[in-house]
Amino acid sequence: MADTIEDELAELADEFELLGDWEERYRHLIDLGRTLAPLSAAEQSDDHRVRGCASQVWVVQDPVRDGRLSWRGDSDAHLVRGLIAVVLRLFNHRPAAEILAFDARAGLARLGLTEALSTQRSNGLQSMIERIRRDAAAG
Repeated sequence: MADTIEDELAELADEFELLGDWEERYRHLIDLGRTLAPLSAAEQSDDHRVRGCASQVWVVQDPVRDGRLSWRGDSDAHLVRGLIAVVLRLFNHRPAAEILAFDARAGLARLGLTEALSTQRSNGLQSMIERIRRDAAAG
């Protein structure tokens, strides 16, 4: 894990840059999604569902440890699982203040996700990030 969200973003940007075209990048996103542990059936509940996503998306906040927040997530769509994996790489095990200070829109633009995703997927990605930001703001 990188020291900061910005460091993690730089690592992700380097990975994406090496891949070249978006067909390869989509495959990489799907591969990243395969690294996520599935949530239990109980965790795939309305309480954990992220509204605003075209696919089914669930995000579960884990207990805060040493002032650092973390989440787990899942989706019924392979590409969306990859997007969850990217979001979790950026935000997991970070203090709330760092999460809230990070400009997620600029970060996603740096990865090229803003122009590469459909409007529905972009909106869903923003919904995931807003959910994490709300959790971070709540402490």
